[in-house]
Amino acid sequence: MEHKPNLLILVSGSGSGAEQVTLASRNGILNANVVAFGCNNEKAGIYARAEVLGIPVITLPKRGTVESYQKIVVDTKADFVALSGLLDLAKGLDPRKTINIHPGLLPEFGGKGMYGKHVHEKVMEAYHRGEVTHSGLTMHFVDEEFDKGCTFFKFYVKILPTDTAESLGARVNMYEHKYQAFITNLVVTGKIYWDGVNKDSLVVPEGYEVEQYEDAL
Repeated sequence: MEHKPNLLILVSGSGSGAEQVTLASRNGILNANVVAFGCNNEKAGIYARAEVLGIPVITLPKRGTVESYQKIVVDTKADFVALSGLLDLAKGLDPRKTINIHPGLLPEFGGKGMYGKHVHEKVMEAYHRGEVTHSGLTMHFVDEEFDKGCTFFKFYVKILPTDTAESLGARVNMYEHKYQAFITNLVVTGKIYWDGVNKDSLVVPEGYEVEQYEDAL
């Protein structure tokens, strides 16, 4: 029987993305076993989702340490770690095996404090100044700085004249749910990888475009 890698998902909020990834692992889209969720917010909605899904949740400190993040990886026997709405800098994890999904285009709309509605508000402010025409989502490997790791997927979402931060955020989130599991699968199956240090070492499948556009659909 083929060995499927173990995937640990770290969240801080409702965990809608983590839920979608878990369901994808059960319907053949994602070739991995979701072994646990880690959460640093005891009031987060992920606990209710996890109960329905039958996935254990391990509570993390609000501000994790190298030791706490390394321990959860060891305890869950995780081969890969996916951050899906984790509002903390995950320290001490293998940058070759740890990925994040961000609800905006990096590097312009990333960094400490840039998450969820804050990203979409900043994007809309930039749009009204005539500085941007698109928002989107970014998936990247995780290193020791917020949103600085090697990017392996960007999906551009066109901003509409009628958009608000809320409507734009909902549309970006729709595409997060559409692509997160599929792109994660390319990582856990070894089709996308890097050496953990040099961004120029990034390898992607032949014909794969790191930057993709809603306009082209």
